[in-house]
Amino acid sequence: MYKIEDITNQIICGDCVEVMKEIPEESIDMVLTSPPYDNLRVYDGFSFNFKNTANELYRILKSGGTIVWVVGDATIDGSETGTSFEQALYFKSIGFKLHDTMIYYKNFFQVGSGNPTRYHNNFEYIFILVKGKIKTFNGIKDRKNVVTGQMKAGQVRQKDGSILTRPGNFVLEYGLRNNIWKYEVGGCKTTMDHVEHPAMFPEKLAQDHIISWSNKGDIVLDPFNGSGTTTKIAKKLCRNYIGIEISQKYVDIAKSRLRQDVLQI
Repeated sequence: MYKIEDITNQIICGDCVEVMKEIPEESIDMVLTSPPYDNLRVYDGFSFNFKNTANELYRILKSGGTIVWVVGDATIDGSETGTSFEQALYFKSIGFKLHDTMIYYKNFFQVGSGNPTRYHNNFEYIFILVKGKIKTFNGIKDRKNVVTGQMKAGQVRQKDGSILTRPGNFVLEYGLRNNIWKYEVGGCKTTMDHVEHPAMFPEKLAQDHIISWSNKGDIVLDPFNGSGTTTKIAKKLCRNYIGIEISQKYVDIAKSRLRQDVLQI
């Protein structure tokens, strides 16, 4: 069994299930990851066992800790697989709470018609899973309010259909953002490093989630670390990190990114 201090701020090359078996119980504050799913990408020839991964994540996550699980579905023979929902329901079956279902909206220029019988797919799910009662939420308030400075009363519809009016509140300039997060991806956009990995997510996405669900000094784990976006941004935000990656090629890329000069955010 590892001592947690010996693997903190390290990237470990190995199968994530086998590595996590050596991590002490209740030692991780937050997990941020995007696992391989539905063979949509080739990850240097490797695959993973989802249920064993989920079980180990439950064991090593602290009570009140959060998993951010970024995932999508393939369409096979005209039907979406539903793998994402199967995974969310399995997480619930082993004790996690499904705290929120968010959308990662990919803003990019669509070329070609794709499948002529359906609309373009430009999003993935982000499942926010919590072990017990959530410990940390640092809500990002960057949604511009159009009625800034006004006094507005709130209205809530009750179960019987009646409307309950709440006392008025002074509207601040910015409110809490909603749970659909849009990021520029692809092409020549600068929100994503261009390194050799088939399925990177934007650094800004990692930044926003690490800010939201962890505090400085917490340990953030990515069991499918890939080219190291999670570990790089965790370091920038003064969090401790652990990355696990089965491909030595991607481990080398991730370590190289950690050696880049980084500024505190």
